[in-house]
Amino acid sequence: MTAMFERMQRRWIDGEPIGDLLAEDVVVEMPFAPAGRARRIEGRAAFVEFAAAGRAALPFSIEESRDVVVHRTADPDVIIVEYELVARLHRDGRRASAPFIGVLTTRDGLVVHWREYQNPMAMAAAMGQ
Repeated sequence: MTAMFERMQRRWIDGEPIGDLLAEDVVVEMPFAPAGRARRIEGRAAFVEFAAAGRAALPFSIEESRDVVVHRTADPDVIIVEYELVARLHRDGRRASAPFIGVLTTRDGLVVHWREYQNPMAMAAAMGQ
């Protein structure tokens, strides 16, 4: 499980898609997404499309994932991860960061459920909004 999250982090930093790490029937949830944004995405193809559009519009590049804490659960296929993503803003080169919490469930080496808790206010502040 921790190896899966490490692969995801590496892909984020390298700007590479993570679709091949997800099961066909993956469910991705973002309960604290801002109004008007998707809070639940069902299926790998739908997530890949969502992520590609989002990545193209990002005003920053992720440079680092730090302060990672992995919490194991009673279910060996589920971990809870706390992490901070550090990015460089394209408009002025400034570095900014925001914390996240993710709950990842895997099956047969692929992510089948990913619940990510983002702090939209912290993300907006980090980007100077």
